[in-house]
Amino acid sequence: MSEIIIRRMTAEDVEAVYAIECEAFSLPWSKAALMSEMRENPVARYLVALEDGILIGYAGIHIILDEGHITNIAVSRNKRGKGIGTMLLTALLQYAANLGVVYATLEVRVSNEAALKMYANKGFIKVHVRKKYYEDNGEDAYLMVFDQLPPAQDDFSEAETITI
Repeated sequence: MSEIIIRRMTAEDVEAVYAIECEAFSLPWSKAALMSEMRENPVARYLVALEDGILIGYAGIHIILDEGHITNIAVSRNKRGKGIGTMLLTALLQYAANLGVVYATLEVRVSNEAALKMYANKGFIKVHVRKKYYEDNGEDAYLMVFDQLPPAQDDFSEAETITI
């Protein structure tokens, strides 16, 4: 496997992220919703993973005060099972910690064994079942929480999030 680069997502990444979103989820976010996350949502932060310049995965979080709510993590179908999702999750949690997050939450389908294993291995715990959470098939979701974020990096800085 080539070196994986993880960086902040930009509006120029939306097309490739949308393609992965459609591969990964039965109810994908629209391109317009993804673009809105990039340009209009002040609490949204997204990272992308690239291999040889090709976007192969992404992860997002909404940060409100000291809470981070993970919105999406997805990897290209042909790159799954290689630890890229875990790399994205680790980078996202570091990024969130750098911005003052002390705990993270997420929902995940009860049937998504790969994601559940990744989250459990990272230290997320199931705290609740959200009944009939998913609109496409009425599937339940586990609400999971993580409070073992790494220390903030002293040299961290970021440019303004919203560029209009």
